[in-house]
Amino acid sequence: MSLEAINRIRRTEEEVRQRRNAALQEAKAKIAEEEAAGKARIEAAHQKAAEELADKNERADDLAREEARKLAESTENRKAGLRAKAETRLDEAAGLIVERIVKF
Repeated sequence: MSLEAINRIRRTEEEVRQRRNAALQEAKAKIAEEEAAGKARIEAAHQKAAEELADKNERADDLAREEARKLAESTENRKAGLRAKAETRLDEAAGLIVERIVKF
Protein backbone atom coordinates (compact mmCIF):
# COMPACT_ATOMS: atom_id res chain seq x y z
CA MET A 1 0.00 0.00 0.00
CA SER A 2 1.38 3.38 -0.89
CA LEU A 3 2.07 6.15 1.59
CA GLU A 4 -0.58 8.28 -0.10
CA ALA A 5 -3.23 5.55 0.41
CA ILE A 6 -2.22 5.18 4.06
CA ASN A 7 -2.47 8.96 4.56
CA ARG A 8 -5.86 9.03 2.85
CA ILE A 9 -7.09 6.25 5.15
CA ARG A 10 -5.77 8.12 8.19
CA ARG A 11 -7.45 11.36 7.05
CA THR A 12 -10.69 9.50 6.42
CA GLU A 13 -10.48 7.82 9.83
CA GLU A 14 -9.77 11.22 11.45
CA GLU A 15 -12.72 12.79 9.59
CA VAL A 16 -14.97 9.94 10.76
CA ARG A 17 -13.67 10.38 14.33
CA GLN A 18 -14.33 14.13 14.16
CA ARG A 19 -17.81 13.62 12.71
CA ARG A 20 -18.54 11.02 15.37
CA ASN A 21 -17.32 13.36 18.13
CA ALA A 22 -19.30 16.25 16.67
CA ALA A 23 -22.43 14.09 16.45
CA LEU A 24 -21.86 12.89 20.02
CA GLN A 25 -21.47 16.47 21.26
CA GLU A 26 -24.54 17.52 19.34
CA ALA A 27 -26.51 14.62 20.82
CA LYS A 28 -25.33 15.51 24.34
CA ALA A 29 -26.29 19.14 23.80
CA LYS A 30 -29.72 18.10 22.49
CA ILE A 31 -30.24 15.80 25.48
CA ALA A 32 -29.28 18.59 27.89
CA GLU A 33 -31.60 21.00 26.06
CA GLU A 34 -34.51 18.55 26.18
CA GLU A 35 -33.86 17.78 29.86
CA ALA A 36 -33.91 21.51 30.64
CA ALA A 37 -37.12 21.95 28.65
CA GLY A 38 -38.66 18.95 30.42
CA LYS A 39 -37.70 20.32 33.82
CA ALA A 40 -39.18 23.69 32.87
CA ARG A 41 -42.44 22.01 31.83
CA ILE A 42 -42.53 20.04 35.08
CA GLU A 43 -41.88 23.20 37.10
CA ALA A 44 -44.61 25.05 35.18
CA ALA A 45 -47.05 22.19 35.79
CA HIS A 46 -46.10 22.13 39.46
CA GLN A 47 -46.62 25.89 39.74
CA LYS A 48 -49.97 25.66 37.97
CA ALA A 49 -51.08 22.83 40.26
CA ALA A 50 -50.02 24.83 43.32
CA GLU A 51 -52.01 27.84 42.10
CA GLU A 52 -55.07 25.69 41.40
CA LEU A 53 -54.77 24.10 44.83
CA ALA A 54 -54.55 27.50 46.51
CA ASP A 55 -57.57 28.67 44.53
CA LYS A 56 -59.59 25.58 45.44
CA ASN A 57 -58.59 25.90 49.10
CA GLU A 58 -59.70 29.52 49.08
CA ARG A 59 -63.04 28.59 47.51
CA ALA A 60 -63.47 25.75 50.02
CA ASP A 61 -62.73 28.15 52.88
CA ASP A 62 -65.25 30.64 51.49
CA LEU A 63 -67.85 27.90 51.18
CA ALA A 64 -67.14 26.67 54.72
CA ARG A 65 -67.47 30.22 56.10
CA GLU A 66 -70.78 30.66 54.27
CA GLU A 67 -72.08 27.33 55.57
CA ALA A 68 -70.97 28.25 59.10
CA ARG A 69 -72.74 31.61 58.79
CA LYS A 70 -75.94 29.92 57.60
CA LEU A 71 -75.73 27.37 60.42
CA ALA A 72 -75.17 30.11 63.00
CA GLU A 73 -78.13 32.05 61.60
CA SER A 74 -80.32 28.96 61.70
CA THR A 75 -79.18 28.20 65.23
CA GLU A 76 -79.95 31.77 66.33
CA ASN A 77 -83.42 31.48 64.78
CA ARG A 78 -84.07 28.18 66.60
CA LYS A 79 -82.73 29.66 69.81
CA ALA A 80 -85.06 32.66 69.52
CA GLY A 81 -88.01 30.36 68.82
CA LEU A 82 -87.21 28.13 71.79
CA ARG A 83 -86.75 31.18 74.04
CA ALA A 84 -90.13 32.57 73.00
CA LYS A 85 -91.76 29.20 73.58
CA ALA A 86 -90.05 28.91 76.99
CA GLU A 87 -91.22 32.38 78.00
CA THR A 88 -94.77 31.47 77.03
CA ARG A 89 -94.58 28.31 79.09
CA LEU A 90 -93.03 30.24 81.97
CA ASP A 91 -96.02 32.57 81.94
CA GLU A 92 -98.36 29.56 81.88
CA ALA A 93 -96.44 27.90 84.71
CA ALA A 94 -96.53 31.08 86.77
CA GLY A 95 -100.28 31.32 86.18
CA LEU A 96 -100.78 27.70 87.30
CA ILE A 97 -98.71 28.27 90.42
CA VAL A 98 -100.67 31.38 91.33
CA GLU A 99 -103.95 29.56 90.64
CA ARG A 100 -102.99 26.66 92.93
CA ILE A 101 -101.81 28.93 95.69
CA VAL A 102 -105.03 30.94 95.56
CA LYS A 103 -107.15 27.74 95.63
CA PHE A 104 -105.21 26.29 98.50
